[in-house]
Amino acid sequence: MTTVKEVRLKSRPVGLPTHDNFEVASAELRDPGPGEVQVKNLWMTVDPYMRGRMNDVKSYAPPFQLGKAMDGGAIGEVTVSNDPKFKEGDLVQSGFGWREGFTAPAASVQKLDTKGLPAQAFLGVAGMPGLTAYAGLLRIAALKDGDVVFVSGAAGAVGSLVCQIAKAKGHKVIGSAGGPDKVAFLKSIGVDHAIDYKAEKDLTTAVLAAAPDGIDVYFDNVGGPHLEAALNTARQFARFAICGMISIYNATEPQPGPRNLAMLIGKNIRMEGFIVSHHTDLAPKFIEELAGWVRDGKVKWQETVFEGIDKAPDAFLGLFSGENTGKMLVKLT
Repeated sequence: MTTVKEVRLKSRPVGLPTHDNFEVASAELRDPGPGEVQVKNLWMTVDPYMRGRMNDVKSYAPPFQLGKAMDGGAIGEVTVSNDPKFKEGDLVQSGFGWREGFTAPAASVQKLDTKGLPAQAFLGVAGMPGLTAYAGLLRIAALKDGDVVFVSGAAGAVGSLVCQIAKAKGHKVIGSAGGPDKVAFLKSIGVDHAIDYKAEKDLTTAVLAAAPDGIDVYFDNVGGPHLEAALNTARQFARFAICGMISIYNATEPQPGPRNLAMLIGKNIRMEGFIVSHHTDLAPKFIEELAGWVRDGKVKWQETVFEGIDKAPDAFLGLFSGENTGKMLVKLT
């Protein structure tokens, strides 16, 4: 493996990205030096947070550089190793996605123990999205007995696991997603009330129909009208975990905040945003609990897979048109 394809950011998008913002180019891999490995990528992930990295602004993750390969989560196989901790054929996890292969210091990759799960699960349910769901629901929203849980973007990689963790712990769950297929998926994973927001005239009415006494926990992946509906339907001392607001990621100007934000005061609501990288201490406990839930049939997952590095931009753009149910992945071999 000497020549590989990689996806580069060609130009910075304004509003919704288009194919013109990407270019697929060839790159030559150098031989690994001492303490380095060469890896052939098998899977890569595309995630909504990557949209923010396409802007040249300071944030919690550095922006992608124009004309250079983008990066993100990937699972690969070691093809050449000059480090005694790795051997040819080892599966590794890395941040060198958006390319078919790479040469890098061995310290920048992590050997993968799949624990009987498919390798790509560590880009989804057992990886960053899974830990995001776990930390957001249990630490940020501080789930407690009797809570009624409302999840937006509930058919996505994060939202679907939030729903299932809450159900595994015995809670009533309301999930919102767009379209009958996604609603059917939510029902198949045990969500008590699945709302097709595209078919509803008023989200507040739909949530109250499912939970007449209101909600205690809101896990936000969408923002906008969903956040307003959550504020309208929240009970006293509700807790909101703000994970993402995909409804505004492609906005070209600042969007107005919730019109009913003042409800935070009278309802004593605690609303907290979070980034999963601040909660990696929970990873061992998360994987332990996840393995048990999977074994007991309490957690299932779905993947939407595009094949080939050339399709990576299509997969990414599909996140914003609702093409994915569960985790959006690109299979590279």
